Amino acid sequence: MSVSLHVNVDHVATLRQARGTRYPDPVHAAVVCERAGAAGITVHLREDRRHVQDRDVEVLREVVSTRLNLEMAATEEMLQIALRVRPDIVTLVPERRLERTTEGGLDVVARREELTRFVGTLADAGIPTSLFIDPVAAQVEASVETGAPVIELHTGVYAHGHGLEATRALHALAAAAELGGTRGLVIAAGHGLTSRNVGELVRRVLPLEELNIGHALVSDALFEGLDHAVASFLAAIADGESQR
Repeated sequence: MSVSLHVNVDHVATLRQARGTRYPDPVHAAVVCERAGAAGITVHLREDRRHVQDRDVEVLREVVSTRLNLEMAATEEMLQIALRVRPDIVTLVPERRLERTTEGGLDVVARREELTRFVGTLADAGIPTSLFIDPVAAQVEASVETGAPVIELHTGVYAHGHGLEATRALHALAAAAELGGTRGLVIAAGHGLTSRNVGELVRRVLPLEELNIGHALVSDALFEGLDHAVASFLAAIADGESQR
């Protein structure tokens, strides 16, 4: 099974919010990404609304023709938004107001009962859930127990590491993906990935079905255009698959 690319358009909204204008529009970005070959669009509606706004999510639900992935904290406010908007999948992520971006995975072990309730409520509405977790066996096993069909492995340590640190992180990701696969989970991954490091991840981490990539892709788009940035990541992913 090939690895699909899902583009996070949060930072298009970040640029818009910096000046309080109506542009650039993350919805327009989503359309360009889909036309360029992205298999899905991801947005994180944060509690402080620092980039993506409620209306963005609502319009994206109407426009996205591939798959809309709504990242959100496990709060009652966000649950009600998800039940109203009905994205194709919800990814539950940890969230702290002072962080620049998501700094690590959910502690599913500590929050198993709470997260199981969220997963069940969303499932009853026909919305599958993915849990964003660190590549740790205990977190994978706890995710299985919540009933979530998908886990997204946090790749930040690998993406930002060097030398032995990156190698060890890659081994941890591979082990977590293998464990999750044996437990029947769909495996996704994301955070900090670039067109230079994604190929090795795809080559070494199995099973892996999807990648969520945003900041690096939007950054590349400033210099090469959004459609070309999507194409570059697709090529890097395909190169990694060819070396398996």
